[in-house]
Amino acid sequence: MRKPKAKIKLKTKSGAAKRFMLTAKGKVKRGNSGKRHILTKKSQGRKRGLRKLSLVSDADAANVREMLRG
Repeated sequence: MRKPKAKIKLKTKSGAAKRFMLTAKGKVKRGNSGKRHILTKKSQGRKRGLRKLSLVSDADAANVREMLRG
């Protein structure tokens, strides 16, 4: 008699794991773009605001959760 096959383990997309994190309530947080270069023309307040994390939109959140599920 054959041994039953075990389910294949799901792997987290490593690129997504570096970019996104889940909040306690299950929302998805992300960093802001626009903070890498050409910073001299951006105001201090704008650059300060880019430090804070933002939430992923509801339209994209399901896809991101799928990538993080592993």
